[in-house]
Amino acid sequence: MSQLLSEVEVQQKLNQIQGWSLQGKTIQSVRTFANFTEAIDFVNRLVEPAESAGHHPDLAISYNKVTVSLSTHDAGGLTDKDFQLASIISKL
Repeated sequence: MSQLLSEVEVQQKLNQIQGWSLQGKTIQSVRTFANFTEAIDFVNRLVEPAESAGHHPDLAISYNKVTVSLSTHDAGGLTDKDFQLASIISKL
């Protein structure tokens, strides 16, 4: 099981990725697209990196807006896995 990060470590790692914010025990990014099709295309591009990492985001889709939330559920909070995947997602 992955080790939980301290609050200081979380803030340090959060400062290294743009477009993500701390929401309780998760990090979250909200992306807005021109339309529903573009939003779904973005979600589809998340599949391969998430599967490769064996770490899957929680997703909320509302027409042209996609909210991506990451947390290591089995660890009960944020771990390196979350920030590694967030970094990959930020480049999509």
